[in-house]
Amino acid sequence: MSKVLLINGSPNERGCTFTALTEIANTLSKHGVESELFYIGKKPIAGCIDCGKCEQTGRCVFTDGVNEILEKLDEYDGLVVGSPVYYAGPSGQLCAFLDRLFYCSEARMAGKLAAAVVSCRRGGASTAFDRLNKYFGISNMHTVGSQYWNQVHGFTPEDVRKDGEGLQTMRTLAQNMAWLLENIKAGKTQGVAPPQYETRINTHFI
Repeated sequence: MSKVLLINGSPNERGCTFTALTEIANTLSKHGVESELFYIGKKPIAGCIDCGKCEQTGRCVFTDGVNEILEKLDEYDGLVVGSPVYYAGPSGQLCAFLDRLFYCSEARMAGKLAAAVVSCRRGGASTAFDRLNKYFGISNMHTVGSQYWNQVHGFTPEDVRKDGEGLQTMRTLAQNMAWLLENIKAGKTQGVAPPQYETRINTHFI
């Protein structure tokens, strides 16, 4: 069975972002896809300090949820990252978390499906959504779309549950992800090999 990791990047464990991710999880389940919800919590999260230790150990020097995900990363076929919108961007805690997670595991992210989900009261959703998608595009991941940009609106979970279009967008996203996961699985059984990438070229603009 395919498995998708849902990261709740909101400091509110069961708030608006959780409500959107739950809609995705329920739909994935209906399509035979397992999901796991990971809450990053309320504690301060350190940003990457470019110490380079993860290149030697495969783990981050900071002992928090990043390493917890790294230990199980190969179990997941897809990743959905959810965040509230603060000042037209994702939560600072989540960005610090993702900076370290992706820096430690970029090669292991390749080939996985990915999507970002954002929740806002009114504005700033598109810019926050764009910021999160940057993690996927640089890591050879396959970004899954929906019928609209993946956003829900509301000040409370009760508000979000009234956002019919937003919740439908979450369900459509989950349906698309489940369908693509089945296609990838079918391709593997037919001997379709994943891409073999060239050695990375890093050009510095001096």
